[in-house]
Amino acid sequence: MKKSEQTRQVIIQKSAGLFNQKGLAGTSMSDIMEATGLTKGGLYGNFKNKDEIAAAAFEYAVDFVWEEIGRRTKVIDHSLDKLKAVVYFYKEHLFNPPVKGGCPIMKTGAMSENLPLEMKAGVQKAILDWESAIIKTLNRGKERNEVRRDVNCEEFATLFVAILEGGMLLARTLESIEPFKKTTRQLVLMIDNLKP
Repeated sequence: MKKSEQTRQVIIQKSAGLFNQKGLAGTSMSDIMEATGLTKGGLYGNFKNKDEIAAAAFEYAVDFVWEEIGRRTKVIDHSLDKLKAVVYFYKEHLFNPPVKGGCPIMKTGAMSENLPLEMKAGVQKAILDWESAIIKTLNRGKERNEVRRDVNCEEFATLFVAILEGGMLLARTLESIEPFKKTTRQLVLMIDNLKP
C-alpha cells in the first residue's frame, strides 16, 4: 500500500468514531486533525472536503461492524440461528459497540434529512444491503427446509432491520437496555415462528 493510501486509511479509521459520535455537523476539521495528527493540508491532500471524509468513514464503520458480525455468523450453519446471532451480537455490543457511538446505520440514518446526497445514498445502500443479506439467508433457509415456504422474505427483512435499529435507538436514548430487550425478545420469537 502506497503512503498516500495509508494516510487516507488512517484518516478514515480515526474519523469514523468521531463522525459516529458527533455527527457530520458536530465534527470539525480541527477534530479530525487532532485525531489523526495531520495538518489541514494533509487532510485536503487526500479528500476534497469534510463530507467526503464523512462518507468514507461511514462506509468503513459499516464494513467494520459487518466484518465483526460475519465472524460470528459464518460458523453457524442454520439460517435462523444466523439471524439470532445478529440479534445477540447487537445486544452484547449495545453500550460497547465496535465503532464508538453505536450502530453507524442508526446514528447516521437518524440524521439522514440533513446529510449530503452522497452520504444519504451510502446510508440507504447500507440498509438495502443488510435487507438483501437477510433475504438471502431466509431464501437459503427455505431451500434447506429451515424456513417456511410462505414466509415473505422481503417483508421480514424490513421488519428485522426496523426492530433492531428501533430497539437500539430507544435503548441508547433512554440509556437503558430494557427497550432493546423488549424489542429483541419479540424479534427472536418472530424468527422462531419462521420454522416449518
